[in-house]
Amino acid sequence: EGMRAPHAVVALLAHQLNLAFDSRSWHGPNLMGSLRGVTPAQAVWRPQPGRHNIAELAVHAAYWKYRICRLIATVEVPDFDLAGSNFFDRSGPITKAAWTADMDLLRRWHATLHTLTLATSPRRLNEPVGAGEFTVSEVISGAAAHDLYHAGQIRLLRRMQVAASSGKWRQVAASGGK
Repeated sequence: EGMRAPHAVVALLAHQLNLAFDSRSWHGPNLMGSLRGVTPAQAVWRPQPGRHNIAELAVHAAYWKYRICRLIATVEVPDFDLAGSNFFDRSGPITKAAWTADMDLLRRWHATLHTLTLATSPRRLNEPVGAGEFTVSEVISGAAAHDLYHAGQIRLLRRMQVAASSGKWRQVAASGGK
């Protein structure tokens, strides 16, 4: 039997994942677009102590792609590459190789999630997963929303870095953001 085209809703969910991750879309930068050109130094810059940096947001996005893979998969999914969960400390400085490895991790888990999404039976789309609070289709579409949410945060962090390097960040911070 030949390969069959995915069900329309499954194909749409997979398409939404790609739009939010790295495909050209009308809304502006997606996750990979927001990360394009980020240097290792930019990746670990923090606006304040205790706030997340770009590298931590990128690895966090990879981790949640992994978690959704675990929720929707009907096959075994390997463990996440790093010990821990949710947010992973990426305090600087980091090497170019370490930053590249983090980006590769993000790309790899996106590809795995995309593949598992396309393999999802349409009969499972309304099936509850995890604690039963959300369905298969809701966690997949939520993964796309999650990417866009963090893409916006990354864009904001990049703008804050520019302001910080020009000295304007101190003025903004001192005025309470006004």
